[in-house]
Amino acid sequence: MRKLIRMTFVAALLLGTSTAAFAVDEQVTPDNAANPDFTATKAMVDAGKYEDAMPNLLALDKATPNNPDVLNLIGFSLRKTGHPDQALDYYNKALALKPDHLGANEYLGELYLELKLPDKAAERLAVLQKACGNCEEYQDLKTKIAQQAAN
Repeated sequence: MRKLIRMTFVAALLLGTSTAAFAVDEQVTPDNAANPDFTATKAMVDAGKYEDAMPNLLALDKATPNNPDVLNLIGFSLRKTGHPDQALDYYNKALALKPDHLGANEYLGELYLELKLPDKAAERLAVLQKACGNCEEYQDLKTKIAQQAAN
């Protein structure tokens, strides 16, 4: 029953949005998963409320500095609100702390595609393949690289 409810919820999310722009990054540390401030803020980002989430993200960054999950969500929110240079900085900070961070690698690859740097995106894809094989983040970035190459 729980699986059916989860599948229904995911389907509703997919049907209710026109693009997969959300930061549904399930790879968070146990400390972050247990932090209600983090989970509430991540839910805002997952819902596409990037500007609303930003003050909370910056507060989390101050409270838990050098947290790759927080840095990744800040980078994601900045990218989605039209600040690619700042997003790049936050993704790189996250990856300096945790080079195999799945979300930061995927989203940095997407940023590189937006910046018309497909070779850099391919580098992130290679990191993902090494870190997780054929995981969702790898497949998502691979698909986006192929779509851009086809255009």
